[in-house]
Amino acid sequence: MVDKYSVLLPTYNERDNLPIIIWLLCKYFDLSKENYEIIIIDDGSPDGTLDVAKQLQEIYGKDKIVLRPRAKKLGLGTAYIHGIKHATGNFIIIMDADLSHHPKFIPEMMKQQRKHDYDIVSGTRYVGDGGVYGWDLKRKIISRGANYVTQILLRPGASDLTGSFRLYRKEVLEHLVSTCVSKGYVFQMEMIVRARQFGYTIGEVPISFVDRVYGESKLGGNEIFQFAKGLIYLFCTT
Repeated sequence: MVDKYSVLLPTYNERDNLPIIIWLLCKYFDLSKENYEIIIIDDGSPDGTLDVAKQLQEIYGKDKIVLRPRAKKLGLGTAYIHGIKHATGNFIIIMDADLSHHPKFIPEMMKQQRKHDYDIVSGTRYVGDGGVYGWDLKRKIISRGANYVTQILLRPGASDLTGSFRLYRKEVLEHLVSTCVSKGYVFQMEMIVRARQFGYTIGEVPISFVDRVYGESKLGGNEIFQFAKGLIYLFCTT
């Protein structure tokens, strides 16, 4: 069986970033000579993201760019469920559309998965050459602190729990999404914690995370509160 990779790209107000991330994805997949598709799940962006996506589909073709829009913002977990239903690949890659995650790391993710037969390969900011660029000191401290506390309380066996740049076997992602109940930033954390709970194997690839180029970052006080609440929930249930 020839592997096929389905990239799920949930979008909301990403009209400036979308053409760049699509070009980069196609570039690195084509260089790797891999079979792929990019599924764009736009949640009713008022900035015209869907119109840009339609133009990109005309350029790259309907076999490479698959549009599966929704009427409004319904959450990241449901976006993945929606995307999985339309994915034809046996592997699924999740990542942000805001250029925070560079597609140049995908070939190494695929390589590590094949070499070790991992169920999940996660991009990590906290191992090897991984790092974060474009954040101020406050946000770096919050991120590092949250990750440190999470490691102590949950002992997940993975170095970067809140990252959202990952490669999954399709059936593994389907299982995890169906069992996770968290929302927002905690959702990604629960996915890894549940994966360990179910005995799935997890590999890691160091990545450089770059703060979004266009648009506004969405981290605020409410997200921090929800993270703390979710951490307590996972500590009590895993």
